[in-house]
Amino acid sequence: MTLSIAFIGGGNMASSLIGGLLSSSEPPASTLVAEPDKDQRQRLEQQFGVRTSADNIDALQADVVMLAVKPQLLQQVCRQLAEALVQQGKRPLFISIAAGIRSDDINRWLGGHQAIVRCMPNTPSLLKVGATALFANTQVDDLQKLLADTILQAVGINLWVNNENELDAVTAVSGSGPAYFFLMMEYMQQAGIKLGLEAETAKKLVLQTALGAAMMADKSDVDAATLRARVTSKGGTTEQAIKSFQGAHFEQIVENALKAARDRSQTLADELGKDT
Repeated sequence: MTLSIAFIGGGNMASSLIGGLLSSSEPPASTLVAEPDKDQRQRLEQQFGVRTSADNIDALQADVVMLAVKPQLLQQVCRQLAEALVQQGKRPLFISIAAGIRSDDINRWLGGHQAIVRCMPNTPSLLKVGATALFANTQVDDLQKLLADTILQAVGINLWVNNENELDAVTAVSGSGPAYFFLMMEYMQQAGIKLGLEAETAKKLVLQTALGAAMMADKSDVDAATLRARVTSKGGTTEQAIKSFQGAHFEQIVENALKAARDRSQTLADELGKDT
């Protein structure tokens, strides 16, 4: 699929998407990055060979405009683009990776009647093993959905949701999710050291165990509960550890944590969506 794509913002997530796209089987015909920082523009030019600009308006010449700025800056950027959209008569597809800002708010700031896909990628996208959920507003057609798929699949798996409110739950599960596993690994390493292991030994064992468990779960045709049962021998060491987790209400701890993340995502959407 031949397309031109422009990024407004050239940070880490934008860089990961650019790298994934350029290494894909069907790279964009043209890629532009609008980025105010001169050093960052030079880095992107040298690393990827893309065109850069200090002017966000230049991004509107592309088929797809990726809104990759910090959430706090998105309203200002969109309002800047709105006037140019009217003057130029452009109707690109906008894809927002700004966390916590609803598509209706983005559409309003852009002047209305814009095709917008809002998505929630996570940080493993930097290694092309990300998990991204996407939502399309009613202005997005089938071809534009395919374009969005093409872009985000360059850094991992994609899942579409029909209700934008689901993105708050997505934020709680996969958007914030890597940090939960990092926390578990951190505590397992600390516990291993307290049990007598060298720090580097504990680290290597925990990381490889986490990787192996994830790969087993991914390749298996049964759910996580069944896998857990299979490796939990009655009266064995694993059973004792699981009983300790369950005795501390581990299931409720996880549920409460994800609910707290979901609730905060909803609150941020309300706060960031206000007109300034």
